Amino acid sequence: MKKLVLMLTALLTISLSACSQSNKRENKDMKVLVAYFSASGVTKGVAQQLAEVAGADLHEIKPAQPYTDADLDWRNKQSRSSVEMQDKSSRPAITAKLQNMKDYDVIYVGFPIWWYTCPTIINTFMEAYNFQRKTVIPFATSGGSSIKKACEDLKATYPNINWKEGKLLNHASKDDLKKWVERNL
Repeated sequence: MKKLVLMLTALLTISLSACSQSNKRENKDMKVLVAYFSASGVTKGVAQQLAEVAGADLHEIKPAQPYTDADLDWRNKQSRSSVEMQDKSSRPAITAKLQNMKDYDVIYVGFPIWWYTCPTIINTFMEAYNFQRKTVIPFATSGGSSIKKACEDLKATYPNINWKEGKLLNHASKDDLKKWVERNL
């Protein structure tokens, strides 16, 4: 009886090890992209670290018309960012569309939180590509807001996308990023 239990234990251990190796191999075959919009450079810094940790390609979501400091003045109701955020149909033009989006399996989409959600330029990006059979994971930076509403808004606007839970990455260390990436892949 002891021999049978030992053999079954050994067999189970080998099987679990093989499954673990198979999952790791599959994850390494996945092509990952970190796409981000950054108005002040904060989100860009996080995106660069995330791409490094995830072994991902990096793509900046660039507005066709760059934002000036006056455009970003959230206290001015007539500033460009204020006007865009008040208009749910606003889709600021972007430059440099990716020609190889079809090659990616996982896309991290990063942005600063504006008015408790993602900037409307993120909608422009989301509507520029087909995200079928892809996993999309939002991340954000913020001076004091949560990412919760941004994630809810994205899921409601694009319900057919395979979303994973988003994360606010203010002051995230490389170790924090590594743990988060491992949970997502």
